[in-house]
Amino acid sequence: MALPDRDLQAAIAATRFGLGARPGEIAAARSDPQGFLAEQISTSASDRPQTFALPERRLEAIRAFGAARKDALEASRARANEAEELRLITNERRRKLQDDVTNDVLVRTANAANTPQAFAERWALFWSNHFTVGQGNTISAATIGPYEDLALRPYVFGAFRDLLLSAETHPAMLIYLNQDRSVGPNSLFAQRRAKAPNGRLPGLNENLAREILELHTVGVNGGYSQADVTEFARALTGISFERLTASESAGQPRFRPAAHEPGEREVMGVRYAQSGENQAVAILSDLASKPQTARFVSWRIARHFVADDPPEALVRRLERTWMDTDGALDQVARALVGAPEAWDPTPRKFKTPYEFMVSSWRAAGAAPRDIKQLALLTAMGQKPFSAPSPEGWPEEEAAWATPDGMIKRLVWTEAFAPRAVGDRDPSLLALEALGARLSGSTATAIRRAESRGEAFALLLMSPEFQRR
Repeated sequence: MALPDRDLQAAIAATRFGLGARPGEIAAARSDPQGFLAEQISTSASDRPQTFALPERRLEAIRAFGAARKDALEASRARANEAEELRLITNERRRKLQDDVTNDVLVRTANAANTPQAFAERWALFWSNHFTVGQGNTISAATIGPYEDLALRPYVFGAFRDLLLSAETHPAMLIYLNQDRSVGPNSLFAQRRAKAPNGRLPGLNENLAREILELHTVGVNGGYSQADVTEFARALTGISFERLTASESAGQPRFRPAAHEPGEREVMGVRYAQSGENQAVAILSDLASKPQTARFVSWRIARHFVADDPPEALVRRLERTWMDTDGALDQVARALVGAPEAWDPTPRKFKTPYEFMVSSWRAAGAAPRDIKQLALLTAMGQKPFSAPSPEGWPEEEAAWATPDGMIKRLVWTEAFAPRAVGDRDPSLLALEALGARLSGSTATAIRRAESRGEAFALLLMSPEFQRR
């Protein structure tokens, strides 16, 4: 397959591999579009060990909220006269945590709108969706931003094995999939609880094991059985973390031997000796190296970057690189950038609401400064940090190109465009945003618009801008 001409390659580099072109970006990519992307692939961060699951400032806010909530609960039972005051304190500290989460969303989006490393950012956002976690309560929501920053981003160009282990053992993932409450039925903890008067027996939770197999590694057709899910769940028991409200080591990984199910395990035909937490780590390591994992995750990468139904040749190319390098994600990224199938000029991906908003700010050379500017993301169906299931946000065009969704994009665009364009020439901004992808019909419509705001809105709602 022949590559398109250099001008079109530059436009594709910025709008398909990246997050939309900022003014000057397509021109910067023109001399060497593939090199422009390859320069953003860096393994330096992957050498950094994970030291803190959450920043100390966030942990302090969680501790303060947890303490206030505990005091308020006790007062409501024993000291009714103090209950109202403590309730107000609890609400204030809850709002503080919620403000932190809001700031996480705003910082993440502003970075996406501003970054000159847009391919690297899209690559990181792909892995954030692959290993998705969602909001549950106030405390779990407060873990999501740090999870992306500390458990995922440092490893996205490193070994998949390291990324997998970091993601699956972070408090955000353990809370999201209820692993923090999973106890082996024959564990020492369960035996003690069974002997306690009126003791409620803890249970084995299979959520994390199932999603690792189905969504994170080998895929639903990867050859595992329900027995494998159960055995893997037993191996994962005891994988936990220090309480987020603890005074020391809060959020740090911790193995709880008393909760671990004793005995050997067999997962996908491989037997694993009883070795405490190393049993689960050994299974994760083997899953990371399986050819089914290479196939499934390569397909998801190709689907995200190129087409809802990705070219088989591209999937095979990524899969082969994955197997040859034992899941070296920087090499997989280079294979993606170097694949001629990825440069097919036909835009086959429809932007999600988040991608649409970010690319609109990038086209304007701007970035959001207030969370209110992101409010319509929720109305468009993509509330930040709230994917509808462990599968993450859908990739398929049918999920987003709906009549209601398009109306809401138009509503947002009509409010955004006049302020964003200012007194600049919309025709020039259109060339900066789309380069050689700008169609003659869209360019003509922009020139004939009655105002700059209307012209810029026409650009943002054009078919070529909505796709990448």
